[in-house]
Amino acid sequence: MPVMKIVVRMPNWIGDAVMALPVLKALQANFPRAELWAAAREWVGDLFSPWHGIKGLVPLPAVRDLKSLREASSRLKEHGFDAGLLLTNSFSSALVFRLAGIPERWGYARDGRGLLLSRSVPLKKGGETRRQTDYYRDLLAGLGIEAPAGTIDLHLSEEEKAAAEKAITEAGRDPARPLVVLNPGAAFGPAKRWPAERFAGLARLFQARKNAEILLVGAAGEADIAAAIASGLERKPLDLTGKTNLRQLMGLISLGRVFVTNDTGPMHIAGALGVPVVAIFGPTDPKATGPSRRPSVVLKKDVPCWPCTYRSCPYDHRCMTGIGPEEVFSAAEGFL
Repeated sequence: MPVMKIVVRMPNWIGDAVMALPVLKALQANFPRAELWAAAREWVGDLFSPWHGIKGLVPLPAVRDLKSLREASSRLKEHGFDAGLLLTNSFSSALVFRLAGIPERWGYARDGRGLLLSRSVPLKKGGETRRQTDYYRDLLAGLGIEAPAGTIDLHLSEEEKAAAEKAITEAGRDPARPLVVLNPGAAFGPAKRWPAERFAGLARLFQARKNAEILLVGAAGEADIAAAIASGLERKPLDLTGKTNLRQLMGLISLGRVFVTNDTGPMHIAGALGVPVVAIFGPTDPKATGPSRRPSVVLKKDVPCWPCTYRSCPYDHRCMTGIGPEEVFSAAEGFL
């Protein structure tokens, strides 16, 4: 009997993709004989390991024109999938599945794509503001797929852990000091970023009061933020911003005693690795995208313009500037 092949179109944002990992486990449990694949943008694909039960990954380009549409559908078509689950909401992602000739196409009926789906699920009232994990669980429930609540886990190999230890040792880590990992960037935009000078003030508190080793992480485009923080410290931090791929970043995060971060994808990575998280929220709602696992602390200020979800603040960024280094330190020091 032929094996059923199911492909899951994973979200494009790293944080959303981490929160979608329980979907893979649910499909494994409900279709134990099926061959499960993931389709995703390449940077998201690095999240997956054999533990997630996927047979393979289909890397997809961004669909911006007819050429990229054909390329994406062609990549899927060559695998002969029997069914596809869309965790993305766009019209184009459903069109790619349709052009790839996938007979069963499942997803939310939104963005005008209902006719492209063989089975569509209506969005619950208030669904767009629900917790992201519940949003995915609602989709599975609408398809008749049992999806019990569970923790979100990421797994690293012993080799990856050892490589992370080696990287920070070579960067000059003092193993006698507790390691504090700071993630000061945010790909979404500057509105989500706690100011660099506040991160520097926080790092100084960790160094002075806890004799902590500070590790700065982030994407290559955030190197200037890390440099600004480092310039405000008497004791040089370990700065590996822009010097890792996603798997290497996961390894570094796993070594931290606490992870202090803005609302970003790495926040969810830390939680999924079991690292205590202190998350600083500005324009976004932690009820929807906050840390999914304890131990974690969320810090936010109630301001009249919240939540705005702007990429850049057109005013005085009071949702972020209202949070001081002492407040964040008080939230984090108990994890050391």
